[in-house]
Amino acid sequence: MVDVQHWLTALPPVAVYLIVSGVIGVESMGVPLPGEIVLVSSALLAATGVVQPEWVAVAAAFGAIVGDSIGYAVGRRGGRPLLARLGRRFPKHLGPAQLARAEQSFARHGVWAVFFGRFVALLRILAGPLAGALHVPYRRFLLANAAGGLVWAFGTTYLLYSVGRAAEHWLKDISWAGLVLAVLAGLGSTWWLRRRARRLEQADASGGAEPVGATAGDR
Repeated sequence: MVDVQHWLTALPPVAVYLIVSGVIGVESMGVPLPGEIVLVSSALLAATGVVQPEWVAVAAAFGAIVGDSIGYAVGRRGGRPLLARLGRRFPKHLGPAQLARAEQSFARHGVWAVFFGRFVALLRILAGPLAGALHVPYRRFLLANAAGGLVWAFGTTYLLYSVGRAAEHWLKDISWAGLVLAVLAGLGSTWWLRRRARRLEQADASGGAEPVGATAGDR
């Protein structure tokens, strides 16, 4: 992550915003990319004054919402064969086991899987295409997608920005400690949502799969 931050530092602010939006957008379409790492690195840059936190958050939210919507459209058009092709292309991230867990989350929790999925790497990648393939109503998907994207983008950015500014003020001579503190704070900012998502996943594993198409469509 430190290497990513150094690389972003050499770029003009507009380029950083475009990279944040682009990487997160492509990740949300169903392609495994380090969207969260890019967001965290950019939020830490904002704490040093290189970029503006509000534009980092806007870029991240825009990429998340638009990317998920494109992924939804592609998934609705391509259906299960598309998900199978993605699994063959990215077996480590989107293999049959990962897809089965994601399907169970959608079957049991509907659009809440989209909201909480923004805070979980697997569902962050699969939420859009999977929701489209399962024919989740788009209005409900968009509402959960937008809410999750905004909370994730602005919450992560501003918490890291605030902690980074405090660290810079109090730990000027111990820059590495400030970085560690900022990273820990970033992880803590989504802890309770990740914990909730894990509980949902554990409930899926213990409760067994339900009929995916019918259940997801009814929610």
